[in-house]
Amino acid sequence: MHDASDLPPAIRRMTTTLDTIAWVCRILTGIALVVLTVIFGWLVFGRYVLNATPTWVEQVALLLVMFIAFIGAAVGVYENTHLSVSILRSAVPTRVRIIFVVLTDLIMAGFGLLMLWYGAQLTIFKWGSLIPLIQLPEGLRSLPLTISGGLILLFSVSHLIRLYLGVDERRDSIE
Repeated sequence: MHDASDLPPAIRRMTTTLDTIAWVCRILTGIALVVLTVIFGWLVFGRYVLNATPTWVEQVALLLVMFIAFIGAAVGVYENTHLSVSILRSAVPTRVRIIFVVLTDLIMAGFGLLMLWYGAQLTIFKWGSLIPLIQLPEGLRSLPLTISGGLILLFSVSHLIRLYLGVDERRDSIE
């Protein structure tokens, strides 16, 4: 593990910036999860106590779940906490393992780019229509996909840069 002072200044700035972006994403998804819990509590209270089901809850919940899932997945890519199968990587020599890591990061960057590109097209296409019951743009449903794609691309490229410079600290990948 490298001490922060050992890293080149540009890498320190990149790491600080990406750490901040990941922190903001974690905070926002945490808030979204709390809001999701509260509105489902309101749904149950409205349905069983007031006998008047708040119909908007389902639509808002779908938006929140999309946000939590996609943004959380992007942070998982950055923090290397996403699901992965590392048995094959662990069984091969270090040189082959590094090739696998580079290929994985390149594939993830490509996947993020596709998510960003097609998510943006879908968001733009759907922005003009409204979500029933809450009257918000339909494009909000695919906006988390777009943002997540951009973040996955950014985070994967940052992993490749760190790997190239020899300062990648992902334990299960390089060791």
